[in-house]
Amino acid sequence: MTSGGNEALSGILGWMSIACWIVVYSPQLVENYQLKSGEGISILFVYIWAAGDIANLFGAVLAGLLPTIIILAIYYTTCDIALLTQIYYYRWLRASRTGPLILDVEGHPSVPSEETPLIADVQSSGEDRKTSKSIWREFVVWGGALAFVLGTGAISWALDQYVHRNQPREPPKEVFEWKSQVLGWISAILYLGARIPQILKNFQTKCAGLSFALFIFSIAGNTTYALSILAASLDPGHIAANASWLAGSGLTVFLDIFVLIQFFYYRAAEARGTSRGL
Repeated sequence: MTSGGNEALSGILGWMSIACWIVVYSPQLVENYQLKSGEGISILFVYIWAAGDIANLFGAVLAGLLPTIIILAIYYTTCDIALLTQIYYYRWLRASRTGPLILDVEGHPSVPSEETPLIADVQSSGEDRKTSKSIWREFVVWGGALAFVLGTGAISWALDQYVHRNQPREPPKEVFEWKSQVLGWISAILYLGARIPQILKNFQTKCAGLSFALFIFSIAGNTTYALSILAASLDPGHIAANASWLAGSGLTVFLDIFVLIQFFYYRAAEARGTSRGL
């Protein structure tokens, strides 16, 4: 399936995916800033996700993908660093305010570890915000934001087509190269594995301090990305060359949906005045 219609659909979905991934980190960065804490998100989740982004970056370079894809991979890695910086900064800030600042052997401030998360602080600081805004209202608000982002992606595709309307384009030649394939599968495994520590942490924190929108945009970004690959062609060679990216995107969606189920469950339990474990 290589008709022009499929190529156009693939392009639209690809631009939509890019739009989602550009903003995916923003809701959690804002959530951390408002709570002055990054303890709602598992630091292992961020580390493993960052490792996946780095593997994706090197895979894109080795595969000779478009410069825009490589630039996006660098952008994702930068956002991972920003998220980690927030987490450690707020840990250091809390440690410096609540007690004597203990320095380690290298002279760095000692901060709480992932094994002893500041769950109570996250829950208490976000309690007023959660009770005044239901999960359904959040869903509607962020659903509207998602529609805007997807629309922006579609418009970006249209503008790109208009700007390059007189320039002939040849589809990139796909090469099944083992180094990029290995990195692609490593990246897929890391993206999947990153969700596990976050899901486990949610059992403790009841999703306090975690951005609902992070997973909304992640689901949308992964779904449109996988569909863009399939819309381009269903040729076995094309599917094989993109198998790792399809697996990483498609399977991650199911884990992100589970996180959304956790959100809905704990918010509903809170509304009923009970907070039993999932």
